[in-house]
Amino acid sequence: MERFRELEESLASARERLAKACDQYGRKNVELMVVTKTHPVSDIEILYQLGVRSVGENRDQEGRVKAEQLPSDLTWNMIGQIQSKKINSIARWAQVIQTCDRLSLVEKFSQAAHIAEKNIGLMIQVSLDPNSPVGRGGVQPDQVMGLAAAIDQAPSLDLLGLMAVAPHPTTGIAPTDAFSVLARISGDLTARYPEATQISAGMSEDLEAAIAHGATQVRLGSAILGARDVVQ
Repeated sequence: MERFRELEESLASARERLAKACDQYGRKNVELMVVTKTHPVSDIEILYQLGVRSVGENRDQEGRVKAEQLPSDLTWNMIGQIQSKKINSIARWAQVIQTCDRLSLVEKFSQAAHIAEKNIGLMIQVSLDPNSPVGRGGVQPDQVMGLAAAIDQAPSLDLLGLMAVAPHPTTGIAPTDAFSVLARISGDLTARYPEATQISAGMSEDLEAAIAHGATQVRLGSAILGARDVVQ
């Protein structure tokens, strides 16, 4: 019961913060996705009882094992960098891939989705850093439309929109400036692909800036679940 109360309180606080930001910037229907990586199935079961339906994992093995044990109406988001050898496995448990950042992934996910007999939603991860640090992933803004065209034409894939992480603090680029760029890219994308309206952006440090610039989903982990165990 103690863990239930902890998560109930932290989730209520996160939802209140989200609601205030939406009120401030005149936004509606911004989704909260909880980043559950490294946290146990028991935590996700509690979150489910509290109404959470969208969760994010960044490792195939962890996501696969958890998805097998939890209700089928959870939406599982892959938010980690993709290893080609893991694609067939990821396609079996994830409904949404948020980190598509290269053309080679598109055909492979299309084939994997076909084998899994499902459609998979892909989001294009955009790098908002001038020089994207190793491990962060993301395509440069001028590559977005080419990648979008490939996803749009691929069987068994749905182009959902964009995902981004605020620039690393060492760049000196403010999140609000970066998310303004992301909003412009999203506008260009939806002009050509009207269904690709989703923007996954904003975490605990910058969710207000993301919502101000059009985020349709924010991703919160430690703000709700607490510090994560270190995974080697």
